Amino acid sequence: MSRFWSPLVNKLTPYVPGEQPKLTNLVKLNTNENPYGPSPKVLQAMQAELADTLRLYPDPNGDHLKATIARYHGLDKSQVFLGNGSDEVLAHAFAALLKHDAPLLFPDISYSFYPVYCGLFGIDYRQVPLDADFAINLEDYDQPCGAIIFPNPNAPTAKLLPLAAVETLLQRHPEQVVLVDEAYIDFGGESAIALVNRYPNLLVVQTLSKSRSLAGLRVGFAIGHADLIEALERVKNSFNSYPLDKVALAGAAASFADEAYFQEKCQAIIATREQLSRQMGDLGFEVLPSAANFIFARHPQHDAAQLAAALREHSIIVRHFKQERIDQFLRVSIGTDKECELLVQALHKLLSL
Repeated sequence: MSRFWSPLVNKLTPYVPGEQPKLTNLVKLNTNENPYGPSPKVLQAMQAELADTLRLYPDPNGDHLKATIARYHGLDKSQVFLGNGSDEVLAHAFAALLKHDAPLLFPDISYSFYPVYCGLFGIDYRQVPLDADFAINLEDYDQPCGAIIFPNPNAPTAKLLPLAAVETLLQRHPEQVVLVDEAYIDFGGESAIALVNRYPNLLVVQTLSKSRSLAGLRVGFAIGHADLIEALERVKNSFNSYPLDKVALAGAAASFADEAYFQEKCQAIIATREQLSRQMGDLGFEVLPSAANFIFARHPQHDAAQLAAALREHSIIVRHFKQERIDQFLRVSIGTDKECELLVQALHKLLSL
């Protein structure tokens, strides 16, 4: 704490990202990164931008990437917004669309950045408890609110709200923005992007970090009615007119040009996820149904924090949350088949002690 800080800084409790240890021979299953590299077409496109033209500013609107994303989803470019990772897109949405007199609603077990943004932007919020099965109950959102936000699949639970349920929520709240945060949708869900032309209150946010293996590039986007996108653009251009650099714009656009690679790697992760879920179930874990590139599991006879610490001794890192209701769960990112097999072998030894 410093006497030079503004009052706002004193009140903030910043988001804490997953650990990024600088260790070799580590099985890193704690930050939901894709275990496979990006498409070779992405690397080629990025390499082509490493030229004298880097002295010039990038396109502030990212028109080519916007057009690429719009074409991919059968929409208009005016329905696409770009940001430096989906976290920045979310930040602009909190400022532009989610701050109202009535509270913002989101699940009590959800992406922990949401309450951080509420603190940063002075947004009143109310956390709606998940049910006993850690699922979103639509009826619980039938209350006065200014807007609604939730991840789908949810994080860290990995549970999916079906598209029909998302549409029902939109129908019940026609006067409020409903933001669906789809960081993990490509691993088993149906995107709400299919609904944007029918519901002017829907904003869908996605990232290229997970399913397109570009966490290091920092590219996110939002899709919605042009009026919602205009609000985001007004905030963005009051904050940073050049959020994406030339290399990021090129690589991101190229990732949509290799659909075969994208689908192949998504299906590989899904297959590994299902295999790991079965193997951990055989070890006595309760594994929640997952539509993400991670699983959420607990063992009835073993403390989660102690298991996480013991796995670390075996050079395997998973994510443990100290939050109430989920402090006995481990979140395990889906790695390669070999990495997941090493995890299962280590767990087998630890549970036998």
